[in-house]
Amino acid sequence: MKVVLLAGGYGTRISEESDLRPKPMVEIGGKPILWHIMKTYSYYGFNDFIICAGYKQEYIKQWFANYYLNTNDVTFDYTNDGDMTIHRGKVEPWKVTVCDTGYKTMTGGRIKRIEQYVKGETFMMTYGDGVSDININHLLEFHKSHGKIATLSSVIRQQQKGVLKINSVGSVQAFREKKDMDGSPINVGYMVLEPGIFDYLEDDQTVLEEGPMERLVADKQLMSYRHKGFWQCMDTLFEMRQLEAMWDSKQAPWKVWE
Repeated sequence: MKVVLLAGGYGTRISEESDLRPKPMVEIGGKPILWHIMKTYSYYGFNDFIICAGYKQEYIKQWFANYYLNTNDVTFDYTNDGDMTIHRGKVEPWKVTVCDTGYKTMTGGRIKRIEQYVKGETFMMTYGDGVSDININHLLEFHKSHGKIATLSSVIRQQQKGVLKINSVGSVQAFREKKDMDGSPINVGYMVLEPGIFDYLEDDQTVLEEGPMERLVADKQLMSYRHKGFWQCMDTLFEMRQLEAMWDSKQAPWKVWE
């Protein structure tokens, strides 16, 4: 199953870092936060990634183009016409497709642009700036159990994120995007989506969290998987430093792979 990662936004609230690179490429512990998210999925056996790039998309392509070289020992032999030998080490079994989904494209529009790569199959999707210790297998089992088009993950937080009204079986009754700091369940990404989601996406200006989510709710096709563990986004420089401190102190809850 493919994993779609939204990595095309600018990141205005962390512009100190995103002026130089896309926000998902801002580093925690010497690796982009995007890498941390991918490591979580890989831990559960999901290694086929589609990255929806946009702002400074060439940075992401170059990083992955050099990933194998930069994560292994290398010998440069200038006594023999400059031969280069890469000494094989541990490298993730990833397949990574980086798609330029446009500079100003909205979230739903980015997903619409990669429809050809998911080939009519169920796929997972998350935002490229939030890490979690979520159990991906349990999330997928929940999605398969209800037969709806879309499952999103939610946590209880007092933050300005997509606020949800959820009934006792997990069916989303209402979706409200970024208004009040009211301690309600919020949308944190880590979604599972059926191909039918593309019928709800129109063009580059489609914001997934607005019209499409509202129509899914109206059609009773949106469910919520309640995550009770760790989740944290990296919207601001303060949050970046929080995550960096957790990593440096070896107290990073999202590091499920070790």
